[in-house]
Amino acid sequence: MKCPYCKTENTGVVDSRLSEDGDSVRRRRECQECGKRFTTYERVELQMPMIVKQNGNRTAYDREKIRTGFMRALHKRPVPTEYVDGAINRIEQKVLALGEREVASRVVGEMVMRELKKMDDVAYIRFASVYEDFQRVDDFRDAIQQVKRPGAKRVRKHGKTG
Repeated sequence: MKCPYCKTENTGVVDSRLSEDGDSVRRRRECQECGKRFTTYERVELQMPMIVKQNGNRTAYDREKIRTGFMRALHKRPVPTEYVDGAINRIEQKVLALGEREVASRVVGEMVMRELKKMDDVAYIRFASVYEDFQRVDDFRDAIQQVKRPGAKRVRKHGKTG
């Protein structure tokens, strides 16, 4: 493993731990050249399905796109990074459990919204306003009412319940 600081390949493992969900190994490493420490994660690499956009285009699943969506919604919100990592892992497990070679981007977006709703109401409203393309103040009011009433069905712009 190359050191991210000095780029030498002379690094050693100081500590290894299994993640809480048991799906990855966290390793603390130390560079033998510069002495700096860094963390790596070892995960099983599974073939994720292709993501089908609303316009029909297909793109490879990208974990970082999901992370970016979470981080934008959670900007300046008091939510630990570990919660985001856990949410992304749960989304990936659900996508894999579908057993499909292709998954609609809408399905993944709905999963992100459910995870955000559990994490932080403000982040959920932020994400929903972009994802659902809110055009009127009433759209925000409806989403806020939805957050206030746990367990209530959410009515989306297109008239479907979710």
